[in-house]
Amino acid sequence: MKRRALAFSFLLPLSSLAGHAQQDAAPPGPPKADSSFIDSSGTAHVARLVPVPKTVSPQAQATLARRVSDADAPQTLAQRRSGTDAWQIRAGEASRAVYPATIREETIAGVPVRIVEPPANAHEDRVLMNLHGGGFNSDSGSLTESIPIANLTRTRVVAVLYRLAPEHPFPAGLDDVVAVYRELLKSYKSARIAIYGTSAGAILTAEVAVRLKQLGLPLPGALGIFSGMGDFSLQGDSFAIYALNGFSGHLDVPGPPRDSEYVGATDPRDPVLSPIYADLHGLPPTLFLTSGRDLLQSGTTTLHRAFLREGVDARLIEFEALPHAFWNDVNLPESREAYGYMAGFFTEQLGR
Repeated sequence: MKRRALAFSFLLPLSSLAGHAQQDAAPPGPPKADSSFIDSSGTAHVARLVPVPKTVSPQAQATLARRVSDADAPQTLAQRRSGTDAWQIRAGEASRAVYPATIREETIAGVPVRIVEPPANAHEDRVLMNLHGGGFNSDSGSLTESIPIANLTRTRVVAVLYRLAPEHPFPAGLDDVVAVYRELLKSYKSARIAIYGTSAGAILTAEVAVRLKQLGLPLPGALGIFSGMGDFSLQGDSFAIYALNGFSGHLDVPGPPRDSEYVGATDPRDPVLSPIYADLHGLPPTLFLTSGRDLLQSGTTTLHRAFLREGVDARLIEFEALPHAFWNDVNLPESREAYGYMAGFFTEQLGR
């Protein structure tokens, strides 16, 4: 009984939910615990007990063991943005308590940015660009993704507050980032600039790299793609298994690819929107990072392999069991480890 008290169970009866026509081979009811069934369409109906792993820190175990309702709780866009903004301020202050930094608001090339400065900038000749996460419609990372990295690298971070969907679909946000990058090239050598992001920002990082190559601009010295993807036309396996919080919380039914408001009228296989279809040869060294219960685990690893196929120096780190963008929780030991890998990679690539 103790094992079950610590366990998650999940059911993926996906054939009917995904709109498959063939139902004749479906089981008569939900599969029993610790069982699976493959129907005639190849869709898996799965029930598993997954204990909280002892391979992660006690803090991470507590996070994974939180009980969260799986009910769908729709929000208006205004509610999402206000809630995300409030959380980002709180989480940003928590980050600054561990990683001191100063923050100021500016504009670069007409684009609003946050300049995050470490206590002592040891590298005035280089700069990092953060492209925040938030599903392309809100800001869930301009502070939490920038503060630890600025502190650990002792380098200025420019967090780009790019235009958001649905008001501004692709390529508006991309254009904002390119404009900021062009301006930074007036003060920094390209080899001394790194671009990185988490989630939507990770996707945007890859898009920007492809666009810069198309434009013939000098490429940055390094990229960081932390829980992203490169294909808006297809959804990976992990997207059907994990919600934002891993096994806990609401899980959307697999269906048409998400982020349609960001994609807008663009062909989902456009090589800038979906870099997996682009010529990736010659892109700078790139660090990919994901985790075992990340809904974008498939997207991250698939894009990583696409970089490898084109001969890019692409490195992948995957953390055990943790959910999407876990490093936004500064209190997890694994988060601090992840920050260390990120900062170490940028320091290595941009020069000590």
